[in-house]
Amino acid sequence: MTTTLPTTPAASVRRHGHSTVPRSAAMLIMGVSTVYFLLPLWWLFVGATKSREQFTDTQPLWFADLHLFDNVRELVTYRDGVFLRWILNSVAYTGGAALLGTLLAAMCGYALAKYRFPGREVIFNVVLSGVLVPATALALPLFLIFSKMHATNTFWAVFLPSLVNPFGVYLARVYATAGVPDGLLEAARIDGSGEIRTFFTISAKLMSPALVTIFLFHFVAVWNNFLLPLIMLSDERLFPVTLGLYSWNTQVNQVPELRGLVIVGSLISIAPLAVAFLLLQRFWRTGISTGAVK
Repeated sequence: MTTTLPTTPAASVRRHGHSTVPRSAAMLIMGVSTVYFLLPLWWLFVGATKSREQFTDTQPLWFADLHLFDNVRELVTYRDGVFLRWILNSVAYTGGAALLGTLLAAMCGYALAKYRFPGREVIFNVVLSGVLVPATALALPLFLIFSKMHATNTFWAVFLPSLVNPFGVYLARVYATAGVPDGLLEAARIDGSGEIRTFFTISAKLMSPALVTIFLFHFVAVWNNFLLPLIMLSDERLFPVTLGLYSWNTQVNQVPELRGLVIVGSLISIAPLAVAFLLLQRFWRTGISTGAVK
């Protein structure tokens, strides 16, 4: 007959202690990281609710009188609503570039993953090298090229360079290799489906989690882009919101009331990013192609 001895609390602690400490450390690190990332957003939100006088005379991390709606009204009416124009410019630059850039990256990555042709690996290595080149290194060459074409200070000077997304091509190739079965493509070809139709009706659906990821990364990168508009644009009417708020911030010493507008504008400028993440997060699903070849 076998007897089971009761487990004492000390024995339980000795047996499970090796997992409790790392778990507590991980939770502590995540908690500190969360506070670190959310504290500036909290400060921005609190600052946007204060009047010009309260911003410097009250506790920076807590509310005073609520003036958020008055501040927003002042922001959108300042200088005939130039801030709204900057927002629309950012939406045009970002929305178009993110959509077209995602499509181009997906098609390029899919072709590099599923087709065999001479120079395929060379092209992919060139794309990878593009990921490693910082945007600041490309700013001056791009400016010189558009200057030769007399295209600086135009919408296209910011929009066209924003279409290029080497990391998106890399991500699309990796996901197409793993997530699009060759057998499914062969079956589509046997059924008479053309390559373009196969890509849009089958492959693009299987790659949808990667496409959403590419779109979000591209959207954030273009929305936050500052250096390219700074060197390309001189007409205030073409500014994106990042450059517009920067131009106001440089005038704060001469025009103190712009400080509050910059804070409120910064808060509003992050709203499209939050909306994009909230709307698209449900498309981040894995295992879409499970059973597709069965």
